[in-house]
Amino acid sequence: MKPIASLLLWGLLFTAGNNAIAQQPILLKNVTIIDGTGKPPQKNMFVLIDHGKITDISSKEMITIMTVMPQDFSGKTIMPVITNAHAHLGTVKGVTASAVNYTRDNILRQLQKYETYGVDAIQVMGSDREMIFDMRDSSQKGLLPGATIYTAGYGFSAPNGGPPSNLGMDKVYRPATPEEAIKDVQELAKLKPDMIKMWVDDFGGTSPKMKPEISAAIISEAHKQHIRVASHLYYLEDAHRLVDQGLDIIAHSIRDKDIDDALIEKMKQKGVAYIPTLSLDEFQFAYANKPEWLDEPFFKVALELGVYEMITADDYRSKIMSNPNFEKNKAAYATALRNVKKLFDAGVLIALGTDSGANPVRVQGFSEHLEMQLLTEAGLTPLQAIMIATQNAAKVVHKNIPGTLEKGNPASFIVLQNNPAKDIKNTRSILEVWKNGVKVNDGPMKD
Repeated sequence: MKPIASLLLWGLLFTAGNNAIAQQPILLKNVTIIDGTGKPPQKNMFVLIDHGKITDISSKEMITIMTVMPQDFSGKTIMPVITNAHAHLGTVKGVTASAVNYTRDNILRQLQKYETYGVDAIQVMGSDREMIFDMRDSSQKGLLPGATIYTAGYGFSAPNGGPPSNLGMDKVYRPATPEEAIKDVQELAKLKPDMIKMWVDDFGGTSPKMKPEISAAIISEAHKQHIRVASHLYYLEDAHRLVDQGLDIIAHSIRDKDIDDALIEKMKQKGVAYIPTLSLDEFQFAYANKPEWLDEPFFKVALELGVYEMITADDYRSKIMSNPNFEKNKAAYATALRNVKKLFDAGVLIALGTDSGANPVRVQGFSEHLEMQLLTEAGLTPLQAIMIATQNAAKVVHKNIPGTLEKGNPASFIVLQNNPAKDIKNTRSILEVWKNGVKVNDGPMKD
């Protein structure tokens, strides 16, 4: 046989062998399971995985046969992979956020970074460009590496309103009339976005705010097209109006005032979900001083090139502290903490989102773990924070994402050295990430 032919045959056999191993049943022994439902951890469990799914979970050791590969997970904890219900892709590279960064290679790199940190699905909120739809379709079919893409496509804002187009978010509809808004929604609907994103905010008084009749038209037409609508907002007054108009998802914390009982009741009646993005608000002022995680390898490995040097420079810290909104930003964050606790206790669906990838200091991968920590600082338990990052976020992003480790669901999980039920920061002790019964990486800290 000719050498080239031999190599081709060897390659085919190697691939077939790998596929056979991937499909071979696996038994995880003596593992602690956090299933994402909010239930207490299950210790010393046995988990059988077959064809990428969890086929059995038991406290008793299962009888294995030769075709089952046992793996001892003694002392290790598994939790579901994370879903980020508010993220951005492709615009950040190094210390810049720009449309020129939006390339296929940059998107793929970021998807793989997310997956390394245990983030298996992301909802991109209105900052995407033309190429994302084909990539989204391939990603959801499992044909691309890294986290699975869900996208709102092109967002909606006011004429001359935010977000700043110089940060790469320039592919945004800016309808001036309800008629234009309806036409734009119909145009976007042809691309089958996973949801629609609006910016309804004046960005601290620096930008025009979307008019009420425009947001009403967007929501109404989106619902006719069977598409949910999420909104960037800041003010309690806007939240009331948008919920009355039929908004499905509040995509940031309400930060100007404490949430009132009337809004909570309306949100519960209408099933409105809430994505607090607490890490976004902490990043507004955190770098003014030295946050506890600043020099942790888990954080530093996630940074784009040059960002660490930028955020630790004296002039950068001084710029944050001299910002006239510095104290306002800290107060807004404190309000956000109170509001998410009040909403969670009232039974509103809270989902993890971070706005990571919108700019270089909102760090993809790390932000999702920081968000869980901040939820506990708001008064939630570690298990509640994990539920928000897994089961709840999955519910908000797409019905096809299970979000929990239960019999019949995909065997997609993070293997942790330490138990995060005891300390939420232990979600950062990643040893491995598995997807559909196959280990896909060894976490961000692998040498």
